[in-house]
Amino acid sequence: MTAFVRNAALYGSVLSVAALSSSLSLAAQNVAEKANSEANKQDNSKLEQVIVQGVMTANNQPVGTYSSPISNLEYDPRIDLQSRNMAEAQADVTIRGGIFESTGFRIGSATLIDPQTGHYFAEIPIAPEMLSKPDVLTGADNALYGVNSSVGSISYAWLPVRAGGSVSAAAGNNALNVQRVHSAMTTELDSAEDWTLGLEAEYSRSESDGSIEHGDHDYDRASGRVQLLGDDSQTDLFFGYQSKFFGWPNMYTPFGVNETEDLETKLLMFNHQQNYGSAANGQQNSFEVSAYYRRNSDHYIFSRERPTAFQAFHKTAVKALAVSGRHGLDEALALNYSAQFTADSIDSTTLEQNFTSRRYMKLSVLPEYQIALQDDQQLKLRLGAAFDKTNRDESQVSAIADIHWLINHSDASSETFYLSYAEASQVVGYTAIGGSETGGLFRSNHDLGRERTKNLELGMVLDRLSWSLDAALFYRWDNELTDWTYSFDSTSARSANPVDIETLGIELIATKRFDTADIVASYTHLNKSEDYAMTGGSADVDASFYALNYPDHRFTLAAIWRPVDGIELRIDNEWRQQQENALRNGDDDAFFTHLTASYFPEQLEGLEVKFAVDNLWDESFEEVPGTPGRGDQYSLGVTYRW
Repeated sequence: MTAFVRNAALYGSVLSVAALSSSLSLAAQNVAEKANSEANKQDNSKLEQVIVQGVMTANNQPVGTYSSPISNLEYDPRIDLQSRNMAEAQADVTIRGGIFESTGFRIGSATLIDPQTGHYFAEIPIAPEMLSKPDVLTGADNALYGVNSSVGSISYAWLPVRAGGSVSAAAGNNALNVQRVHSAMTTELDSAEDWTLGLEAEYSRSESDGSIEHGDHDYDRASGRVQLLGDDSQTDLFFGYQSKFFGWPNMYTPFGVNETEDLETKLLMFNHQQNYGSAANGQQNSFEVSAYYRRNSDHYIFSRERPTAFQAFHKTAVKALAVSGRHGLDEALALNYSAQFTADSIDSTTLEQNFTSRRYMKLSVLPEYQIALQDDQQLKLRLGAAFDKTNRDESQVSAIADIHWLINHSDASSETFYLSYAEASQVVGYTAIGGSETGGLFRSNHDLGRERTKNLELGMVLDRLSWSLDAALFYRWDNELTDWTYSFDSTSARSANPVDIETLGIELIATKRFDTADIVASYTHLNKSEDYAMTGGSADVDASFYALNYPDHRFTLAAIWRPVDGIELRIDNEWRQQQENALRNGDDDAFFTHLTASYFPEQLEGLEVKFAVDNLWDESFEEVPGTPGRGDQYSLGVTYRW
């Protein structure tokens, strides 16, 4: 009976997605613009509409722990998140068939990096209330703004502080318990007219025995910021701290052991946004400056039963200064620009090379020319380049170009057609290039060089009052991409291996609004061809952990339904057909559901009682081949907001 219900729900969701995707979709870039404009008007904790807020998932909070900037991205149609334990434990975030190290996380104008490995890019100790919803940058936008992220970047903006707060607690199966408190206040400065001082802080903690055996976790996060807000500027000073312990069988290795990680992340960040003057075409000029200092410590244990068999300690430090902006030169011409300077270092027990520090520089300039056409039509052309350099790798100049044809209508609907070509490059982390080539669980390759990516994309956007359609066709060339591979003849868990890959992709994202419901649906298809021998890497590859771990076909369906006042139902579904992998145990297809039912009693304003379940069908699919999938997780929680 359970299998029948599961399959019926699967087929029903897939058919719904297919039907809706055939006629509807929503462009991520248009959605992000709406999210930014509405974010100042609505609290993230309130009932949010998918279209207005630009959210590609129905659920805005996880089930198994407290919220983080990457929570629920596994159901985002623009992102493929491959987790160990849970998304908030160790998350490999990929975009359009890339790998975890080719995805960047941008806060303000600065991209956060970890010099050891991209596995820790998503260690961001910032309360979600402080940030906008994620904007996914690909193609020309990623080439302009992304740093050391060749395929895509997930970009967040600092939001104005909103007075208010919340306190919440939840409990669930697997001995789950979560507590969280968040508070913010604002005050107008008497000595400075039109200036507002904001203070915001939060503390969150979570622990459980895990959704499978040896999958326990224990998390803590504290973060706070001071903000000065004016009519034309916003300045934020932020500090965040996060401590995470979690375990998982076969977390990184396929040898049947129970591995653990103990992470500690500190982030100090300054950000200033400034609007100034107006360009001749009436658009606002602006720039943003970001600076941060990030420290990340990692204690990895190969076997928790025999901790001295193999363990590794890493400490990384990163300093960065970044600026980005847009300046109008005349009615038709504007200049988009971005720059970041980064310096990092690592103290590690596994690196044997004299490769423990690096300095990076990236400068991007993208002039923009707009041509006004008849009948409220506009043509926008951008042509520029990016320059990447480090003190250890060869430099690279990358071309950036796109053209957009925008058609506006009197009823506020529009169509956009675009063609883009963008190049990007990046260098690998220290684990891939600085460790041993002949021994250990993770074997490096000292000959790894700069990775280069070229992306050609054709797309269209139909934007209507109650629905939208976004369709994109792209072809990407990845040259000398660093993959981690496995050979059945080797005793090593994985080896760093360069590979040339060509990826063909189709992406559809759909949104429809009804009176009492919002729906987001998507379909993605990826096809890859790879060559390990051409790059000088090892041709003895039996399985790829990352580059060839992707869905051939993927559907998502998200819905928010408010049947009556005080009741809200949120559901996210994902079905995927994964590329075959010799390391994967079990099926290559999977169906996941995240369901939340919330009750808001009229008698107690600000109170929410919520029941939630993730992985409703207890799907055991291995998101990372050879690593057990997560189990089901239920929780019952209470939140009071003021």
